[in-house]
Amino acid sequence: MKSVVVNNISKKYGTKKAVTTALQGISFEVDKGELFGIIGPDGAGKTSLFRILTTLLLAEEGTATVDGLDVVKDYKLIRQRVGYMPGRFSLYQDLTVKENLDFFATIFNTSVEENYDLIKDIYSQIEPFKERKAGKLSGGMKQKLALSCALIHRPSVLFLDEPTTGVDAVSRKEFWEMLRKLKAQGITILVSTPYMDEASLCDRVALIQSGKILSIDTPEGVVSAFGKKIMAAKSSDMLNLLADLKKAELLEDAYPFGEYHHAVLKANNSAEELKNYLLQKGYPFEIKETKPNIEDCFMALMKN
Repeated sequence: MKSVVVNNISKKYGTKKAVTTALQGISFEVDKGELFGIIGPDGAGKTSLFRILTTLLLAEEGTATVDGLDVVKDYKLIRQRVGYMPGRFSLYQDLTVKENLDFFATIFNTSVEENYDLIKDIYSQIEPFKERKAGKLSGGMKQKLALSCALIHRPSVLFLDEPTTGVDAVSRKEFWEMLRKLKAQGITILVSTPYMDEASLCDRVALIQSGKILSIDTPEGVVSAFGKKIMAAKSSDMLNLLADLKKAELLEDAYPFGEYHHAVLKANNSAEELKNYLLQKGYPFEIKETKPNIEDCFMALMKN
């Protein structure tokens, strides 16, 4: 049985005069025990999708099931089975770490002691601060507390909405290590993120933009489907370099990428032709071939 099945889900906000379409015919399936990533920028529809799947929001069209249960008809049962960590820290800031965890355990008719083995690796990192108010925690510690509270009733499916946004690089790395351990325990995990580099840490990913899914595949599958040559170029005058790359007829696309600009060659053009084109501009530059990654693929899918 599939852990999550989404079939043609659509969602709109606003009145007839000012309608915002959040989701447009979204469909996908998630296998039991899979770590599935929803990858896309802010405003792509990730939060609306998660709120529908966790029974907090109704879709205009389509159906969805979680653990075989309908998100509309069986919402009470689903709420007992899923863990949800919203993008915004939503625990009680005036309660201590321990009080928050005890509170959520009580709601689900369980106790911290009963399910401590599941949260041990996570909670042990903040347990020395269990008497500290949640509002006084750092971003990384808030993240660990929120995850502990989402897991305290031992859910079968875990929804994490942009859990690493706004935390430091070390905390991001630690968080993904925690997710791998949870996956090993058989929990199905759906995680959304705007960070393209996190896509490679998922079993499969769905790339989403403007409420539409652009691609669903393994991270390796998304990259291998790119099929175009990319050149990385940089110069002391990056602004003019980008302008010249955008004017080049031998390129399909050009865009900033870290300390370089990425230039996607058209099928019938070569790296040597691009180099000769830039030589005519009269300023020093460096250019080399580079491998595409998820972000390059996302840019290409958005353009198409």
